[in-house]
Amino acid sequence: MNRLVIMTVGKTHSGKTTFAKALEKEMPYSAVIDQDNHAEFLHTYYQTLLPKQGHNTIKYALTQTIVNHAVNETNCHLILCNSNRNRKSRLKLLEQFQNKGFTSILVNFELPEHVLKERVEKSRRSTAILRTASTFDEVLTRQQDETNKDEIVAPIEGEADHLFIIKNVDEIQSVIQGIVNIAHMREMS
Repeated sequence: MNRLVIMTVGKTHSGKTTFAKALEKEMPYSAVIDQDNHAEFLHTYYQTLLPKQGHNTIKYALTQTIVNHAVNETNCHLILCNSNRNRKSRLKLLEQFQNKGFTSILVNFELPEHVLKERVEKSRRSTAILRTASTFDEVLTRQQDETNKDEIVAPIEGEADHLFIIKNVDEIQSVIQGIVNIAHMREMS
């Protein structure tokens, strides 16, 4: 089976998790790997192990272990549901998958800022996954500030085998269908 790795890119509350779950339902033999789940697990059961400052190395190690298992022990297409906004890190991760024969797909969420702000204000999501902020509004503000930095850039053509951009929620189903079609074409080849 020619496998796909689908990587979501976007700010908090842009719809990455909702999209990933919907894609998983439509695409057989796929698995969502969502770092928010890992963060919540660690916060619930291993809070004393979480770093007080700097990178959340334990979360990244847990995610990497799960990814390695999925790559080496399953035949699943992988849907990596993270922000993936740092271009250097994104390219490094994509290269690892491409070297293992995966077809890479980036799905970039470019919803307007006012939509994200409204979603954050109405959100009922648990803040248990947050480590360096106390609210999602703080996260969004930080992400808006980071957008001006060189390493935080939107994906461009050529970074992955396929690039989809979602600018409004009406485009989600057609992007899901496009990815499902790519999976079917890969299965046939």
